[in-house]
Amino acid sequence: MIEEEKIFAGRLFDARTKELRDIKHKAHELCRKFNQMDEYDKARLPLIREFIGGIGEEYYFQGPIQFNYGSHTFIGNHFFANFNLTIMDDGKIFIGDNVMFGPNVSLLATNHPLIAAERISMKYPDGHVSVSEYADEIHIGNNVWIAANVVVIGGVSIGDGAVIGAGSVITRDIPAGYVAFGSPCKPMRPITEADSKMGLL
Repeated sequence: MIEEEKIFAGRLFDARTKELRDIKHKAHELCRKFNQMDEYDKARLPLIREFIGGIGEEYYFQGPIQFNYGSHTFIGNHFFANFNLTIMDDGKIFIGDNVMFGPNVSLLATNHPLIAAERISMKYPDGHVSVSEYADEIHIGNNVWIAANVVVIGGVSIGDGAVIGAGSVITRDIPAGYVAFGSPCKPMRPITEADSKMGLL
């Protein structure tokens, strides 16, 4: 089993192998190139397609951006991300249609063992020693808005139409159609017609 297969199987993996470093290097270099380009440069947004696992027809990343693998992230149509998006997509990340991210959103589908010997000096069957990781998927539904400075931890699902308040740390699932916020983030109440702002038109 190659290291990338270990990630998807939920096993410990060695992120320092050349196999994984090569995948990450491609994403890192294209992110660096993206971040250096003018936001009006027509060649900028197409760079995303060169490393992303999948993405819909319409999308916008304000930048700067940083993906760890890129190829492990799958995004639907009409996606918007504000400044400073960080996606640690060791595990797979699935983002639905019509999703909006505020500034400084971080999706962290990666983790390390709590026991130090397993985390920093793991001896693998072939005899080499490395830092160990494991990764759980993140699932974000359709029509979700994640506000500024939110952190989403691996293993979490966010339901369709949910709104996540600024500064939240999401460590557990959030149901569809709820406003949720806090650290740890908790669902506070359903979104209803009383939340409409059409009167501001």
